[in-house]
Amino acid sequence: MKRIILRLCLAVLILLILAILGISLFLDGAVKRGIEMVGPRLTKTPMQLNNVSLSILSGSGSIKGLVVGNPEGFKSPEAIRVGNASLLLQPGSLLTRKIVIKSIKVEAPEITFEYGFGGGNNLGKIRSNVQSQSQAETNAAAPSTTKQGKNLEVDDFLITGAKVQVSLTQLGGQPFPVRLPDIHLTDLGRGPEGITPAELLHLVLSELETAALKVANNGIGDFSKGASALTQDLGKSGTNTIGTLKKSLGDLFKKK
Repeated sequence: MKRIILRLCLAVLILLILAILGISLFLDGAVKRGIEMVGPRLTKTPMQLNNVSLSILSGSGSIKGLVVGNPEGFKSPEAIRVGNASLLLQPGSLLTRKIVIKSIKVEAPEITFEYGFGGGNNLGKIRSNVQSQSQAETNAAAPSTTKQGKNLEVDDFLITGAKVQVSLTQLGGQPFPVRLPDIHLTDLGRGPEGITPAELLHLVLSELETAALKVANNGIGDFSKGASALTQDLGKSGTNTIGTLKKSLGDLFKKK
């Protein structure tokens, strides 16, 4: 009898382990598919993701190889590249309407901050796309018949070690590097309703754009110093081009 009970317990344990592994693999794939499907619809840009790993026991996870392309009209091939991001969530919240994420840490992302023709920048355009698409979907949905998706609570969101390349479409997208200070957000969606993924994305893009504008403004001085060497090669037309760009950039920063 003891042997039978022991074998039954062992069989149950093995089945439980297999079930957990199966759910984890399913969850990883579901999160990856969700990002790849919802992301491009909101940003109106190409998006690629290499891998998602999430443990339903510990709640820890990682996202690797996320690339967000640039909107139409910009020369640079991509806006954001994230090699690695880690997160920690409450596993039990996966079964509720609001997923509670204790922390998200994005390490050393590579960001291209490009000014386009006629003003504006790529991060601002992506942010605007997210806002307009989210609003359009909200207006098109019928509250009485639409199934609500899961909202989020993010207690701590950190972007650290970001590398930013400031690029000018008028010069063919040739970048110059600047440093971006850490971006630290807390208590996002702490209320009972939480925040939607679109609202979280919009907020993070807004913070990135604001921080990039500040450091780019500081880098304009270095850009102006290098302009004199450039105009020697471009001649008179180059001088006019640099002057126009400097005035446009100055007007842009005044607006912000």
